[in-house]
Amino acid sequence: MIQEVPQFKSEFFKALAHPLRIRILEILSESDKTVNEIQAILGSEGSAVSQQLAVLRNKNVVVGTKYGTSVIYSLRDPLIKDLLKVAKQIFDNHLIDTITLLENIKNE
Repeated sequence: MIQEVPQFKSEFFKALAHPLRIRILEILSESDKTVNEIQAILGSEGSAVSQQLAVLRNKNVVVGTKYGTSVIYSLRDPLIKDLLKVAKQIFDNHLIDTITLLENIKNE
């Protein structure tokens, strides 16, 4: 049981470990979308988006609900929005540290 939680966390983060999947999650953070809507926003071909949605679906990160001939995708857990927001803050902090370091080097 002790190994199950870290394994679950590892699998969850692996599901997020792709730039296109992160971008899809950012889009779905704004509102639920169909594959076609996601493709249009990304300017990406259908198979690439569908493949990445399948990974996210298989890891229970997103859910698809069928409406007629369309499938509407949404975040399975709204806390993913918060996770993405915190990740951006961490990235911004690292970026600020790097900029500060470069400015210090430049001024030496």
